[in-house]
Amino acid sequence: MHKRLISRRAGAFDSSGIRKVFDLAAKLVDPINLSIGQPDFEMPLAAREAAKQAIDAGKNGYTPTQGIAVLRERLEAQVRDGLGQPDRSLCVTSGSSGALNLALMALVDPGDEVIVFEPAFVMYRPLVEFLGGRCVVLDTAPSFQIDVDRVAAAITPATKVMLLNTPANPTGVVATADVVRDLARLADDRGVTIVSDELYRSYCYDAPFASPALHSDNVVVIDGFSKSHAMTGWRVGWVHGPKPVVDACTMLQQYTFVCAPQAGQWAAIAALDAPMEAPLAECRRKRDLLMAGLRGHYRFVQPGGAFYLYPEAPGGSGKAFAERAVAEEKLLLVPGAVFGAADTHFRIAYTVSDATLDRGIAALRRLAETA
Repeated sequence: MHKRLISRRAGAFDSSGIRKVFDLAAKLVDPINLSIGQPDFEMPLAAREAAKQAIDAGKNGYTPTQGIAVLRERLEAQVRDGLGQPDRSLCVTSGSSGALNLALMALVDPGDEVIVFEPAFVMYRPLVEFLGGRCVVLDTAPSFQIDVDRVAAAITPATKVMLLNTPANPTGVVATADVVRDLARLADDRGVTIVSDELYRSYCYDAPFASPALHSDNVVVIDGFSKSHAMTGWRVGWVHGPKPVVDACTMLQQYTFVCAPQAGQWAAIAALDAPMEAPLAECRRKRDLLMAGLRGHYRFVQPGGAFYLYPEAPGGSGKAFAERAVAEEKLLLVPGAVFGAADTHFRIAYTVSDATLDRGIAALRRLAETA
């Protein structure tokens, strides 16, 4: 074997903490799994039928890198009309994670600074560092809301990108419309590009969703069908923003992901017309059920969106509490240290059956009582 088989770049990263929880779940008999961040409702029937028809019709090869024309044009029209930006460009990508990869590849050079709000989605920091960028981390605890004045103070001449995620994973917190507007204006004033991860935009329960792209033509938006239409396995996302950035993403996709899976793109076209109000209402009901079951036993900020609750860990360590939950209750949670430097909280994903959620609430209450 060669002296150094694995690149330093790859060796600098560890497996995702969430992936480790998945691996653990596979070894347990009848666990209470509140760790998986994906919808528990079915992908729309029309989308499933469209995918089957596409496969049977032989639509199994490559598509244009930027996506099937009818899908791209429908998404582009939807985005342009919604934002009032007729020149905004769009590229269909291999999942929203692919869109995030491409956007950061297009924007970040070695030495560039990227502002990240923690706790944050597990991919943000590794992707920035993989590209040679430097994360400037702003801790949003305990409210998990963004302080625009702190953001302004953190911007330096090296700041290139601000990574915004609302509704947020893992906290479920939704940035207020005023904060989103002020961040967009600040970014424009200081020459910083906001990359807005809007994958959970349809999961807003207490206030309408607000995108920074409503206030700036320069915002780059990441979106997809995974969460909104329960299509996590189909890998169909998109990135939209200024033409030079989207053109760069399209070129980079040629040399990386090539294109989104064709059958998934045909499914996505049908999904655009599917009514999603009922499953989203169910998700809100489960949020309320979980909060009611844990109130008085745990301290947490009410999540206004997404499908996560992010309570403080009894004893102060999310990692220790998650390990105890597995050992005593076969309950799978994700410790907060996965999402940033702080190990004070843990994440609950509540998109599970009512029976599993009831079991999870009971187990969490027992754990709180014996802490």
